Amino acid sequence: MAPPEAPANRPIGREPGSAPAVSVCATGRLAFETLRKRPDFLRAASARRQSTPGFLLQARKRAETEAAQAQAVRVGFTCSKKVGNAVARNRAKRRLRALAREVLPLGARPGWDYVLVGRAGATAERDFAAMVADLTRVLAQLHGDAK
Repeated sequence: MAPPEAPANRPIGREPGSAPAVSVCATGRLAFETLRKRPDFLRAASARRQSTPGFLLQARKRAETEAAQAQAVRVGFTCSKKVGNAVARNRAKRRLRALAREVLPLGARPGWDYVLVGRAGATAERDFAAMVADLTRVLAQLHGDAK
């Protein structure tokens, strides 16, 4: 049995120049990047933390000397094995990415790194509207915008 041939009229995979599937968002106001390297996650973990019932937000203001684009907002997502098996962790991270796409364009600050950490049993089951309200509230507290 021969393997199926690739379609000759278009390339396999995403189109060249299109955004990757995991990109948070791109707005005219802010540029968003995804954290991928362990040292970036470790620096965020040693900075400010805000806890909510559905997730933990770690945030830090980048130094001017760092190589990242100065006006970019960088965001990362992580879930430990305490959250569950690979399926449960991936579901929790998908919800965190959707949460970031919805809230961060409005509340994030340029030059900051944010890491959303999933919680066992809570990130996947908590009402999404409640998580949106939680992230909006903790961003306001973090940046001193709380009323």
